[in-house]
Amino acid sequence: MPIAKEDFLKLVKTAVSNGVSDIHIRTNERPCFRIRGDLVPVKTDVFSYDDVKACAEIMVKNPKIKTELDTLKELDGSFQIPKLCRLRYNLLRYQNKMGIILRIIDADIPTTEALGLPAVVNKIALAHNGLVLVTGATGSGKSSTLAAMINHINKTKPVHILTLEDPVEYIHVPQKARITQREIGEDTEDFGSALRSALRQDPDIILIGEMRDSETIGIALKAAETGHLVFGTVHTTDALNTIGRLISMFPPEEQDAVRNRISDNLYATISQRLVKTVDGKGRVAAQEIMITSPGIRESISDANKIAEIYTYIRKGKRGSGTQTFDQHLTDLYKAGKITKEEAKNNASSPEDFERNLMFGDEENDESGLY
Repeated sequence: MPIAKEDFLKLVKTAVSNGVSDIHIRTNERPCFRIRGDLVPVKTDVFSYDDVKACAEIMVKNPKIKTELDTLKELDGSFQIPKLCRLRYNLLRYQNKMGIILRIIDADIPTTEALGLPAVVNKIALAHNGLVLVTGATGSGKSSTLAAMINHINKTKPVHILTLEDPVEYIHVPQKARITQREIGEDTEDFGSALRSALRQDPDIILIGEMRDSETIGIALKAAETGHLVFGTVHTTDALNTIGRLISMFPPEEQDAVRNRISDNLYATISQRLVKTVDGKGRVAAQEIMITSPGIRESISDANKIAEIYTYIRKGKRGSGTQTFDQHLTDLYKAGKITKEEAKNNASSPEDFERNLMFGDEENDESGLY
């Protein structure tokens, strides 16, 4: 017989109690837990195709889709387990087999303090308008950082927050703010339709789950231009790659105009990667944080000056709270949160990281540029 619902829930409960971030369920394999970045097989029986399908049937809400599981090539969705967690799932087909990747989302909304994020992240969350992008690879904690920022706004400002997510992950309970969370496929057809309607729904703040195409970016920029604060995510590694990715999504003849719009409306980028803590029992986010200044705006608008952005980011650490990855890794190492080896392995430039340790930022900064 296929796996029963109680056995599926037991698997998830075991994962939650062990601090697992993801569960991999695949045909003819044992499930695997991702623990602190590594995949670890679970000591259980191999899952058959019917077991994997049964797991999907437990989570899928739509009766019609349940009848199509044998032919679906991929499917995204979410599943709530009361008093335990939410699951974001992706069903996929490969080599005539079925697999499901589950992301575990804590039932409690994280805070920036609990995540160990720099204080400037709360300052960015309370910006009045502009585009704020949280970037990083899949599994780098972007969703948790965004949830913590929305949580901070919710506790602080009487505003209307509209989120467009695929799927909805953290469930926010309104406090000072009013929050409308819309799930793509459930509450609206697609990001384009939801975004086109968003500006007529009186939002102060719009959260877009992912900046996937030129239409999404264009509407997000329009919302920022009309006085809204817009949050989004991009699968890019740092500020320069993020700016380049946004521009590259548009046709060549539109790119100069888009570059200027980004220069005018991009308020901040927060790029992050997760690094193992010194005890090996957890991970902490290392972040590059850019807040646009006049110098950074000029660097964005002029393609020949784009590389100068890092000078402004590095120099702004003492004033606006901006920082490069290597500066933050140095701080984390000096605070005893990560090892020197882990810091070097994750540094953008291991040589610059070593130089920062020896001489501090002063050796690398050029005065008067920020």
